[in-house]
Amino acid sequence: MAIKALIIILVVLIVLLVVGVPISYAIGISSLVAILQVVPLDVSVLTAAQRTFVGMSKFSLTAIPFFILAGNLMNQGGIAKRLVDFVLAILGKLPGALLVTNVGANALFGAISGSASAAAAAVGSMVREGEEKQGYDPAVCAATNGASAPSGLLIPPSNALITYSLASGGTSVAALFLAGYVPGIIWALCCIIAGILIAKKKGYKGTPGKYDWGNLGRATLRAIPSLSLIIVVIGGIIAGVFTATEGSAIAVVYALILGICYKNITWKSFWNIVVDSAKMSGMIVFLIGVSNILGWVMAFTQIPQAISDALLGVTNSPIIILLIMNVILLVAGTFMDVTPAILIFTPLFLPVVQTFGMNSIQFGLILVYNLCIGNITPPVGNTLFVAIKVGKTTLAKVMPYMLIYYVAILIGLLLVTYVPAVSMGLPMLAGLA
Repeated sequence: MAIKALIIILVVLIVLLVVGVPISYAIGISSLVAILQVVPLDVSVLTAAQRTFVGMSKFSLTAIPFFILAGNLMNQGGIAKRLVDFVLAILGKLPGALLVTNVGANALFGAISGSASAAAAAVGSMVREGEEKQGYDPAVCAATNGASAPSGLLIPPSNALITYSLASGGTSVAALFLAGYVPGIIWALCCIIAGILIAKKKGYKGTPGKYDWGNLGRATLRAIPSLSLIIVVIGGIIAGVFTATEGSAIAVVYALILGICYKNITWKSFWNIVVDSAKMSGMIVFLIGVSNILGWVMAFTQIPQAISDALLGVTNSPIIILLIMNVILLVAGTFMDVTPAILIFTPLFLPVVQTFGMNSIQFGLILVYNLCIGNITPPVGNTLFVAIKVGKTTLAKVMPYMLIYYVAILIGLLLVTYVPAVSMGLPMLAGLA
């Protein structure tokens, strides 16, 4: 029954996605078709409606709309230029200074805004003029911009990690947030190393002259208000001063005040930001609710147990099992957005890794890291295409350099997968794991 249900779900889901049905409807319809093999129509429809409502009515889910709103306020709040100047003041002496600056600023802005595409658009636009003046290859710049932008999705506050917390049955958001720092930094460092290697080959130099401590001080003072959002919100959540949901509301207030102080948010722009945030939040919350149907169908038909038995039947080596999972997730990530992929694969793979003692926190970071790579891989690769558009170049010119970044990022994935301390070290030190 489990294998039959799984095949039905996959076939119907793929067919619906190919013909252009929205992912939320595709998940719900494929789940219903699968369960109709064992449950009458009236019972399955009623239960599906109940599961959708239950999935959408969790209080912790409120954090996602608030963090989306805070991120959109930050996108309009004029902080990208301040972060670029701050990172350039620190890393400007390295070879390919503007490439390295792009990576560092993307990690910071992506973490604050919660959007890889927004980071690629905002930061890429900020550094493009300087790169053009210094003769940088637009394809190299676009590849660097696109490859590094998803690193901020791992660094809290992260909607992807909140979604995983819900899908995994309540893994601590505070622990996941703390666990995301090192993998996010590893992603950025891998991109920095790759960027430096490319810069040396291309002959791109760092900023000439001595290290300017005065410039660093000025850039730091300008960036502190923006960086403080991470310190205040994440520090408060980890310290237990407030919950993730309360922290998300505080982030909205903080971002709004910052935008007003910088004089970049008007009443008209604020209204547009709220409307856009509401639309995006509605899609995500509905998707999470519908995915609850999928979770119920999987539990009823015992699909996770069948997947676990199948993988353990192939091998009992955790190393090989994790490698197989990584390949599946990397392939899936090229066709699916992060949120629906988390909702689909968490109930499938989490029980498997738990059989050999992996903590759900570590698996959450492996899962999100994998799926974030999908943001920069064709054919979906939204962040990659944003970077190409900002860089005014083409996919054909960018891909040779992207291959270098892919290798670097995959090395980071292996570290996150096979070295538990990478994701578990900070939560364990804080007593959250």
